[in-house]
Amino acid sequence: MRDLIRANLEASIAVHERLLAECLPGIAAAAEALVRAYRSGRKALFFGNGGSAADAQHLAAEFLGRYLIERPPLPAAALNANSSAVTAIGNDYGYEQVFARQLVGLAVPGDVAVGISTSGNSESVVRAIVAAKEIGLFTVALTGASGGRLRGLADAHIMVPSTETPRIQECHILIGHALCDAVEQALAGDSAAG
Repeated sequence: MRDLIRANLEASIAVHERLLAECLPGIAAAAEALVRAYRSGRKALFFGNGGSAADAQHLAAEFLGRYLIERPPLPAAALNANSSAVTAIGNDYGYEQVFARQLVGLAVPGDVAVGISTSGNSESVVRAIVAAKEIGLFTVALTGASGGRLRGLADAHIMVPSTETPRIQECHILIGHALCDAVEQALAGDSAAG
């Protein structure tokens, strides 16, 4: 039992150690886009399926509530959290449209769309990133090492250097927390300067 637990922890640590070298440019680009959006009165829209849906809700909650600093709420939503919209759109238009259709109805140019897919192949996430770009949003994709079909689609593509879903998911939430911290620190600096 201990050996299995140790192996899982060591595997996770090994992937985390590679994040800095391989993912920092994409993470920084995403953070800068979020800061620009919030300074312009825009919002962040997160979406994903399964565990990535949970990550989308978690990150939207961090922006709406707070991460570490007491501050006004920052507008953010997890598109997968509206079960009535997801099921109605899925029923009427096909599940592949559940996020794209919401973006068309809710997003405005200058917003940031954050699609999360461990494989990078989730049809609903791919179509949403394409729709977001057509609307004029800055797009962020969080995926695993291959990037899948999302490779080359997003403005900032953060590809966790792993092909194992648990390791990718662990890194996605770490990346999300890094984005929250970067945005809060930048906006706190605005408040201090004002």
